[in-house]
Amino acid sequence: MLLAALLTLMVANPVAPPPAAQAGPAAITVHLAGDSTLAPKLETKRPESGWGEYLQQQFAPGTVVVDNRARNGRSTRTFIELGEWQALLDSVRPGDVVLIQFGHNDQSQNKPDRYTPLSDYRANLARFVADVRARGAQPLLLTSVARREFDQAGRVRDSHGAYPDAVRALAAAQQVPLIDMQRRTEALLESAGEQASRAFFLWLAPGEHVNYPAGVQDNTHFSPEGARRVAEDFAAALRTSGLPLAARLRPED
Repeated sequence: MLLAALLTLMVANPVAPPPAAQAGPAAITVHLAGDSTLAPKLETKRPESGWGEYLQQQFAPGTVVVDNRARNGRSTRTFIELGEWQALLDSVRPGDVVLIQFGHNDQSQNKPDRYTPLSDYRANLARFVADVRARGAQPLLLTSVARREFDQAGRVRDSHGAYPDAVRALAAAQQVPLIDMQRRTEALLESAGEQASRAFFLWLAPGEHVNYPAGVQDNTHFSPEGARRVAEDFAAALRTSGLPLAARLRPED
């Protein structure tokens, strides 16, 4: 009789299961379109590094997948002509974010294989923005990162001409979020100073690395340290941008 009563009580008052853990937001993809300063590298190019290679670690685990489609030598024109823009676009899903950073090669008039006149550069960027929005995704424009070129006063020279202003103007006209990487990296280099900022770039003595037996003094492409610092600086700018993507960053230490 006692056992029957207990069973009746348990059926009448079942034990509630523990509350399910709340799942975080579903992961989105952050696609990167750009040039060598952003791009992943071949082993034959190491220790050259693109700052996009250090972007994944800026986000909380499980919230973002970084798809780095940036490539060495690319301008907006060649990224389109080689089918790389369409390939990126085909993988974009609603809610994704597309970072767009071109300019280094577009403005290289001495390199006709990649040079893009300013008017075409503007049109290509506008196309990128429209294409991303048509996919229900968020474009995020970036100005080009600074080259390590100092004047006698210790200020970083602007080596990109009118191209960064074209990005700023498009962002303002079409209400596209912008992170001004040119100005941020100029500040980063100036804070370090002309000599110490070498550590951020591909500077190697002869015999120091098997990939560069004669050494190299490259003031455009980043060392691993420089790429990491630029990725961290991008994350710092994103954190204060008010963009939804900022909520997916790792918590600050």
